[in-house]
Amino acid sequence: MKILVTGATGQLGYDVVRHGVERNLNVIGVGSNELDVTNEKKVTEYINQLKPDVIIHCAAYTAVDKAEDDRDACWSVNVEGTRYLANAAKNVDAKFIYISTDYVFDGEGSNPFKEQDTPNPIGYYGLTKYKAEEIVKQELDRFFIVRISWVFGINGKNFIKTMLGLAETKSELNIVGDQYGSPTYTFDLSRLLIDMIQSDKYGIYHASNEGFCNWGEFAKEVFIQNQNKVEVNLVTTEEYPTRAVRPKNSRMSKSKLINNGFHPLPKWQDAVKRYLEELKQEVR
Repeated sequence: MKILVTGATGQLGYDVVRHGVERNLNVIGVGSNELDVTNEKKVTEYINQLKPDVIIHCAAYTAVDKAEDDRDACWSVNVEGTRYLANAAKNVDAKFIYISTDYVFDGEGSNPFKEQDTPNPIGYYGLTKYKAEEIVKQELDRFFIVRISWVFGINGKNFIKTMLGLAETKSELNIVGDQYGSPTYTFDLSRLLIDMIQSDKYGIYHASNEGFCNWGEFAKEVFIQNQNKVEVNLVTTEEYPTRAVRPKNSRMSKSKLINNGFHPLPKWQDAVKRYLEELKQEVR
C-alpha cells in the first residue's frame, strides 16, 4: 500500500507520516514546497506518476481570522486544492481521506453535533472546508471525511504551546469560557487515520479526544499538569472579540466511529499529559 500525505510539514500530517513509517507502511509525505495543491496541472501529473493507493489530505489553509480577509488564498487551498486532489485520486482509483473541521457547524445549542447533521458554517474558513466536503462526496465513492477540532501536535503552533509560552511571564490570564469542544492530539488521531485507510468503512466521521471542555478549562488542565502557577479567569466570547466568529458549541458525537469498530481516542486530559511529556523529550 502506497500512501500519500499532503500537509506533511503541519501538525497532523507530520504525525501521520511518522506513524505510517512506524507501522512499516510505504508513506510519502509532501509539503507545499514539494506539491502545490493549488496547481491543478502539477497535482494531476504528480498523482498520475506516483499512483498512490491512498491519499490522506491534511494540507489546508487554517488561519481562521486571516481567512476572513484573505479569501482568495483560503478558497484556492481549501476548495480548489481539494477538488484537484479528489479528481486525481479518482483517476488512479485511490482511497481518499479529507480532514475537515468542527467549523462546518454553526455552534448553536449544547448537544454534540452528529455526523449526519447539516453543516451551517458561520465563518469563511468553515465555509471553505464545507465546500470541500461536498466536492469529496460528489467526486468520490471511496472516501473518509474526518472532522476534527482544537488540534495540538509536536510539529507546529497550537493552544498548548501558546499557554506554556504565556505562563513564563504571566501569573493571571483571561481565557474564553463559553466555547466548548474537544481537544485533538495529532499523535492519537494519526493512529486512527492509519487504521481507517486499511478498512473500507467509508463515510463521514468525527474524531477528537474523548470528553468536552471550554478553552479556560483546557488551559487550567495544562497549567496544573505542567505545574504552572497561573490563575485563569473565564471571560465571554463577547469580551474577547476576534476577526472570525467562533462557534460556541464545537461538541461532536463520535458515535459512528464507535459503531464501525474504530477505537475512540483517549480522554483529552490523558492526551495533554502525554503531549507535555513529548514536549519535554523534544527539549532534551
